[in-house]
Amino acid sequence: MSNILDKIIADKRREVELKKSIVPVSQLENAVLFSRTTTSLAGKLKASKSGIIAEHKRRSPSRAVINQALSVADVAAGYENAGVCGMSVLTDGKYFGGSLDDLLQARAATTLPLLRKEFIMDEYQLLEARAYGADVILLIAAVLTKEEIKFLSGFAKSLGLDVLLEVHNEEELRKSIMPGIDMLGVNNRNLKTFEVSINTSKQLSGIIPDEFVKVSESGISDPATIKDLQQYGYEGFLVGENFMKTEDPGRSAGAFITDILR
Repeated sequence: MSNILDKIIADKRREVELKKSIVPVSQLENAVLFSRTTTSLAGKLKASKSGIIAEHKRRSPSRAVINQALSVADVAAGYENAGVCGMSVLTDGKYFGGSLDDLLQARAATTLPLLRKEFIMDEYQLLEARAYGADVILLIAAVLTKEEIKFLSGFAKSLGLDVLLEVHNEEELRKSIMPGIDMLGVNNRNLKTFEVSINTSKQLSGIIPDEFVKVSESGISDPATIKDLQQYGYEGFLVGENFMKTEDPGRSAGAFITDILR
């Protein structure tokens, strides 16, 4: 595990404990959005020919600034108009410039399935996701034990949330195959070097059981890459920086999808 990931997780544990002391679980459970009917991202991906999950991301540890100028609501509306399957919303503040309020604003602007993109390690964060309008949560195998993945995925399913489990290598994949997972995402970015290789998705595709929706993440900037990965059984594609680095992410996503469908 990379030093930056260690640091993020340590900071996140402190952040979650602080939030628990400020906002009680009962307040989250009484939120208006907590009882809304969720939409399955996995279902949307299965029915789609493009499979795009478009991301809202202001910055990242590997790239200081991506796009700080646009409102989350405008980006969400643009993505929906473009015909994406779902939207990923970064809610980490310190390293990615996001917040739970971003999730709330996106929820108000779109009917798309929303993925809370976060470093999740505690069931409290799943309750937050539900209360702020998410439909899907991300679990990262690199920072969780097999037992934690089992517990958190089961808890998410009890809340009506889809689960996207992210892996980076075969070892993580092997420990993550369990019934509570809807989608298995392969992150093409090496957490230690931050180098990106689409071959990671190709190499792991044959090990992912057919009952899971396969999602490829990171480094996707060309419609041809998606057409290539579809041959390996991938139905979902998480695209962030490629759209967000433009002045109009929605228009960029629309043109991208048009190219895929040609």
